[in-house]
Amino acid sequence: MADYKEGIDWLLSNGFIIQGIVCDGLRGMFQLFDNHKIQMCQYHQISIVRRYLTQNPELAASVELWELTKRLTKSKKEDFLHQFQEWEQKWIDFLRERNFDKRTGKSYYVHKRLRSAWLSLKRNMPYLWTFYDYPHAELPNTNNSLEATFADLKTKLRNHNGLSKKHRQLFIDEYFRLKFLHKYPQK
Repeated sequence: MADYKEGIDWLLSNGFIIQGIVCDGLRGMFQLFDNHKIQMCQYHQISIVRRYLTQNPELAASVELWELTKRLTKSKKEDFLHQFQEWEQKWIDFLRERNFDKRTGKSYYVHKRLRSAWLSLKRNMPYLWTFYDYPHAELPNTNNSLEATFADLKTKLRNHNGLSKKHRQLFIDEYFRLKFLHKYPQK
């Protein structure tokens, strides 16, 4: 988190205007940058739900939540929120089911992974639609283009793996200068 903060602080101190931040949902990011518009990458949210539910869930509630989640990037905000609320109302009792462990004397939720998927969506919901709520900021709903840029840079660096630290830094600086020169021409 300190690296992200340092990067944002550097950008601000060098005259950049931050329209918003698109992130993968790293814990603490939303609180650290709460003075900026933050868009959680919708594909990362889908991946989080998939990790909890798998791609082929067996429980009916999990199947429905997974099908809804897969439509996240193609849905309108109002439609998705409505469908999510309907799903919650339908399955809330199921989500609250608890069992009692006689050995420990404690109760626990029966459908832990489903609850985790649901709570992740619920907790991140305010950040999944920033691009929609602030169209003038022109934020993307995913960080795919950024990740593609870094994948390309990593490939190029692997092809030049003998570079010293100094030359590696020059390579990275020049890569980004050329990559974004057309987007942000120098004055």
